[in-house]
Order: sequence, then structure tokens, then C-alpha cells
Amino acid sequence: MTLKTILVPTDFSEASEAALEYAQGLAAAFGASIHIVHVTEDLLAHAWSAEVYVASMPNLREEIDKEARDRLAAMMSDDARVRFNVTSAVVAGNPFLEIVRYAKANRIDLIVIGTHGRGPIAHMLLGSVAEKVVRKSPCPVLTVRSAQHEFVMP
Repeated sequence: MTLKTILVPTDFSEASEAALEYAQGLAAAFGASIHIVHVTEDLLAHAWSAEVYVASMPNLREEIDKEARDRLAAMMSDDARVRFNVTSAVVAGNPFLEIVRYAKANRIDLIVIGTHGRGPIAHMLLGSVAEKVVRKSPCPVLTVRSAQHEFVMP
């Protein structure tokens, strides 16, 4: 098994931070690079009326993307970014769909994704991005909950 590229989708939650820690441990062990991706929801999909978004849409999209890029930059130190040859990206669309597309387009070997571990009712109502990624991913997926055991190097 070769592991050259690891994708860590993030929603900036504790679960995503835990996934990034796992990814860094795996990247160190295998000499792999890390891709960190944040998917912003498509604003048009949630627009209730056109006049609300027509004037402010371009500026709002730019602001959301800039904030996401800033948060991605803050997730790892400059040294870690160099060590793991980190690529960061912000894409717009349906989260699970964009994660799978990104993995295919960038020939990702492993996706490490945080999961919130919601209860069955919330899962039924909200669905699970992680579950959909596991089902449709072109590569293996490691799901990580923030409450799980920490990754410890031997």
C-alpha cells in the first residue's frame, strides 16, 4: 500500500481538528502530503428570494471564501505546512459531492474525515457528510471522532 496524498476535509470543528492530527501522524509515517479542503455551501441553493442576494452575492461569496482561507492557513504552522507539503483549497457546493470530486481530481490515496457522532434522530434529519463520503469515495476513508483515543506514535 502506498500512501502519498491524504485529504482532510474540514468544517473547522473539533472533529476536523482531530482528523487533521491523525492525518499528520499518517503523513509523517508514510511520507505523504496533505490536502486540506473546506467546502462552502452554495448560497444560491439557499436563497429564498432573488432580490436579497443579487446585490450582495459577489461580496458575500468573497468574504466567506476569504474567511475560510484565513482559517485554513491558521490550522497548521508554517513548518508543518512545509513538512507535509500542504495544499489548501476552498470550494463551493455540496460538501460530500465536492469532497469526492476533489479526491478523484487530485488522486487522493486516503481521506481522513472528522465525524460529529450525532444521535440517530439528528443523523436521520441532517444526514452525514462523512457517511456519504465513505459510500462514494474513490479511495479508503478513515473517520475520526474528536472523543476517540489520541493518535500515539510507538
